[in-house]
Amino acid sequence: MPPVRLLQVAGTLNPTYGGPCVVVNQLTRSLTELGHCVDVVTTDPPSARWLTDLPGTPRPFGPARGRYGYSRQLRLWLQRHVTDYDAVTVHGIWQYQSRAVHAACRGTGVPYFLFVHGALDPWFEQRYPGKHLKKSLYWRLVEHRTLRDARAVLYTCEEERRLARTAFTPYQAREAIVGIGIERPPGDPARQREVFLAQNPHLEGRRTLLFLGRLHPKKGCDLLIEAFAQVCHQDERLHLVVAGPDESGTETKLRMLAESLRVADRITFLGMLNDDAKWGAYRSADAFVLPSHSENFGIVIAEALACGLPVLISDKVNIWREIQRCDAGLVETDTLPGAISLLQRWIALPDIERAEMRRRAQACFLDNFEARGAALGFITSIAEAIGEAGAA
Repeated sequence: MPPVRLLQVAGTLNPTYGGPCVVVNQLTRSLTELGHCVDVVTTDPPSARWLTDLPGTPRPFGPARGRYGYSRQLRLWLQRHVTDYDAVTVHGIWQYQSRAVHAACRGTGVPYFLFVHGALDPWFEQRYPGKHLKKSLYWRLVEHRTLRDARAVLYTCEEERRLARTAFTPYQAREAIVGIGIERPPGDPARQREVFLAQNPHLEGRRTLLFLGRLHPKKGCDLLIEAFAQVCHQDERLHLVVAGPDESGTETKLRMLAESLRVADRITFLGMLNDDAKWGAYRSADAFVLPSHSENFGIVIAEALACGLPVLISDKVNIWREIQRCDAGLVETDTLPGAISLLQRWIALPDIERAEMRRRAQACFLDNFEARGAALGFITSIAEAIGEAGAA
């Protein structure tokens, strides 16, 4: 395959916004290692500290204007330079970057590919009906054309594609499923455990259940704390660790919930973890728990699997079928009874079965979510589409 010149466009690469930022960075790194030319543009401000260590030397065209993320600089740059590339990948909808790419590519012959990143999950309609009405209007006026005219709308698994088709009308899209992967965890596992436990010595010898991710209502952390309160008496060694950046005061509400349920002394809130402390949290845990109400992919799930950590998840995590097929964790509904069942089933497993599930977790990662394989699948799809465009 000849080298592909690919432009990736994202609203932000701020890691506090979760998985899509990781996807952009990981794809850029993996595709560059495979010999392709990848550039990244974003509407982050040039002063954004998170841009300094990212692959591909992202080109910032911010600060963007308002929540919509309008950037005149981005619009003008795309108009001038989009034909320098074989293809464009744009990450996310509902913000200006997808509209800008759609407009810039129109009539040029340069195909663009659209990663939705879970933004068409029906959960958002149920949770935020007012916002859904606004989005329905924007969809009819603007966004449905962005999907319709994309060379392909990229979904990370069959479940995401199935759900997306039900979100808004009209829905017209050429769809493709492309896997997402991450690199194998860096560093020395023993050293990472030491770093984490040195920072949290009270967790030494505990059976730690780990939640790691944004503290957002859709993640089901309230269910997790309520379920933990009902089962933690079954094993005095059990301890829940909740790690991740706070969003809209969610951590305060969760702390109050833990206090009201009288389990605050069995739960540790750590905020956002990075580097060895983050990997040490995975490597020190007994299991990873995510009873989410809506989860497109879950980069943190791939990270947990990469560390050989079984995952206890809800069936609203879109890769739950892959986890179930690999027997790399447990799956239940995103309800309080479901969360309780997840924890009870895990506690009841014999030690030998938990150890075997750890082995299967790592195998699941290598077979499904490892970066190089995912990048090869992705760029093959892009190259095939470019070839079709050239033959047309």
